[in-house]
Amino acid sequence: MEARIYQPTKTAMQSGQANTRLWIIEYEPEEAKKIDNLMGWTGSGDMRSQIRLKFKSKEEAVAYAESNRIPYNLNSPKIRKHQPKSYSNNFRFDKVK
Repeated sequence: MEARIYQPTKTAMQSGQANTRLWIIEYEPEEAKKIDNLMGWTGSGDMRSQIRLKFKSKEEAVAYAESNRIPYNLNSPKIRKHQPKSYSNNFRFDKVK
């Protein structure tokens, strides 16, 4: 029963940073998922895979895991460097091709 603490990345369909500032605790799966032959649904008997806790900071998530004696792996996010660009730079005469 090991948990993973991480900060989610933005999806390819997002341009903003919504839903990427929270820290999440998820349990690692204890058993593999199975495909139901009749319906084709994917399922599992692992109830902890449904638990997803959200915290405002990394410290709160770690404190929760330690206070409840949950072993955890902490995944630090890669910091994205944003370089502001201007549309008019596409038409500069001194632009190197």
